[in-house]
Amino acid sequence: MQTQGINLFIVDDNKLVLTDLKLYLQNRFGSDLTISTFNSGEDCLEKVNADTNIVILDYFLGGKNGLEILKLIKNKNPKTEVIMMSSNEDVALAIQSFRNGASDYVIKGHGAIRKITKLVYNIITEPIRIIVREFGVSKFMAIFLLTFVIMGVVVAIVLYKMP
Repeated sequence: MQTQGINLFIVDDNKLVLTDLKLYLQNRFGSDLTISTFNSGEDCLEKVNADTNIVILDYFLGGKNGLEILKLIKNKNPKTEVIMMSSNEDVALAIQSFRNGASDYVIKGHGAIRKITKLVYNIITEPIRIIVREFGVSKFMAIFLLTFVIMGVVVAIVLYKMP
């Protein structure tokens, strides 16, 4: 039985940014991420569904801009975490992004890839932090509990599907 990883989309009209960011994230997270890249927001929107976990979205795109695409992504799947990425340092644009549902706003340049990697890591590990905070257990106990629950669900599904 194959487990489903995290589905991450990268949307940027700059092919160098797409390639660099995808390679960096693949090297950091390995097979835990299924990464798809898109040159336009419209192409990305065609693929966004209930299984889309994270979208890294450039603001300046051909066609609709990142804010418009962000709104449409959130309409299709409100649970998708969207990290806006832009070379624009305008605070008003960052505020608009947050108001429209962005999880974070990253300014392109030195250190941007590392910041995005940290944000993706935080999104992936959020369930563990919630267990630690809510139940006051250690991180290792939270990982154990989460693994135990997931294995229980998998066993229940397998048993349910057996004749």
